[in-house]
Amino acid sequence: MVKIGLVGTGILGEAVGLHLLESGYSLTVYNRTVSKTESLKEKGATVADQPKHVAESSDLVITCVKDADAVNQVLFGQNGLVAGKQAGMTVADMSTINPSSAKEFSKKLHNEGIKSLEIPVMGGPNVAIDGKLVLMVSGDEEVFEEYREVFDTIASKTFFLGESGSAHSIKLAMNLQISLLALSLAEGITLTRKAGFDPEKFLEILNSTYFSTGMSQNKAYKMIRDEYQPTFTLKNLKKDLDAITATAKDFGAVLPIAERANEIYKDAENAGFGEIDYTGILEYIKKLSRD
Repeated sequence: MVKIGLVGTGILGEAVGLHLLESGYSLTVYNRTVSKTESLKEKGATVADQPKHVAESSDLVITCVKDADAVNQVLFGQNGLVAGKQAGMTVADMSTINPSSAKEFSKKLHNEGIKSLEIPVMGGPNVAIDGKLVLMVSGDEEVFEEYREVFDTIASKTFFLGESGSAHSIKLAMNLQISLLALSLAEGITLTRKAGFDPEKFLEILNSTYFSTGMSQNKAYKMIRDEYQPTFTLKNLKKDLDAITATAKDFGAVLPIAERANEIYKDAENAGFGEIDYTGILEYIKKLSRD
């Protein structure tokens, strides 16, 4: 069976790792904060003290870290994965980064004799734990097929999208939808409350129409109960909006709503709401309505 490495065991990475262990894979993990590897260690993972030691014992290394700078560090920094490279090793990046960085990393890994893929996902830890993510893949299709069984374990649906950078382009477009849906629900709930109605009635009507979404059917009910246990933090969505607006400029796209959303999420993070779930944007909208 393929020996898998995992660098980055935050909320999502931990859930992916636990599912891989449950599925019978050998797993070596690394996280800068060692305490975040404890649950994986308890389930049988080997904990490495540097990314290079993950590389030394893995056929396929999945990276799942904060941003492009963090990807660069775990790949090419001192004691990074490249320092422990072995013949035939593949790196698959699950982080959410801009396409230009993904292409740059792919070229640098190729020059080091390392195969690479980009595998950003849709879905949080609640679906990752059961292997029900939606996986977007770009890079060499032959390399993708080599590890198809692993990816089918991680995800219930997989889309191969072509050359390097493709998967991250779609991933950013998807996260733009998430940011705008959360804002729209937050403002709809706020408007309904200000009009003197129970927002649950708003959601009941919304969900009986063509405009119903998974978010309005599920997370929105937690929003109206002020429940914001993070599956994806507001500050991380803000980070992705930074990448979205930068990528739009790279591609020559004008995205005025994305730019405004970025400003709103930035203000919400500065107001102290960064560590709660991204749907906590409602709390910032409520704050504006009270001020």
